Amino acid sequence: MAEESKKILIVEDDKGISDFVIPELEHEGFRTVLAETGRQALEKFDEENPDLILLDVMLPELNGLEVLRRIRAKSNVPIILETARGETIDKINGLNSGADDYIPKPFEIEELLARINALFRRINSMKPAESSLSVRSLKLNTDRMSFSINENEIPLSKTEFLMLKNFIENMNKVLSRADIIDAIWGKGHFIDENTVDVYVGYLRSKIAEHTKEEFIKTVRGAGYMLV
Repeated sequence: MAEESKKILIVEDDKGISDFVIPELEHEGFRTVLAETGRQALEKFDEENPDLILLDVMLPELNGLEVLRRIRAKSNVPIILETARGETIDKINGLNSGADDYIPKPFEIEELLARINALFRRINSMKPAESSLSVRSLKLNTDRMSFSINENEIPLSKTEFLMLKNFIENMNKVLSRADIIDAIWGKGHFIDENTVDVYVGYLRSKIAEHTKEEFIKTVRGAGYMLV
C-alpha cells in the first residue's frame, strides 16, 4: 500500500480515464485531486501542493506541455506525463520540459502504480550520507541537487541528479543503458532506452556550457562511462 499522506494531482479531461484511475489510486492509499483543464491544473497545483502530478498532454485551455513548463519554473514536484501511444515527439518534448517519466495511453493500472511507486522510491533515495561527490573540476552537491564546475553552480532535475550521481559512483566503469535504467528507474521498469540518451545529452550540454573537458564518454555498442 502507498503512504496515505501522498497526494496526486490528476490532470485529465477524459472522464472515462479519471473515473477509472481515481478509485484505483485511492484504493492504494493515495489522496487524489482532479483538474480537467490546463488552467485548472495550475490553480489546483497552487492550492493543493500535490506530491506527484499525473499530467495528460492533450488538454483544453492550456496543453499539458505548457502546464509542465509553467510548473517546472517554480517546482521540482514529480510529474508523469500521459502520452499517446507511439507519439515519440510528446515523450521527447515532455522530457525536455522536465517530466520525470511518461506513460503511453491506454495503460494498465498496474503499470501506472508501478511507475508512481518507482518515482517515490527514487525521491526517497536521493539523500546520501555524503554531501558532495567530485570528479576533477566537477562537484556534485547532493544537498542542493546541483553540480558545479569552476565555481559555477548548475541546477539539475531529479533524473539528471540521479544519473550523474550514478555515473560518479561508477567512475571509469561502462554502464549499459539497461544498467542506468535499473539504477534510476528501478528493475523491471519498462522505459525506452532512448530516454537514457536524452538525459545524457542534457548532462553533456550543461557541462559543455562551462568547460571543454569531456566527462561522459560514449562506448560504442556498450553504453556510457564517466572518466
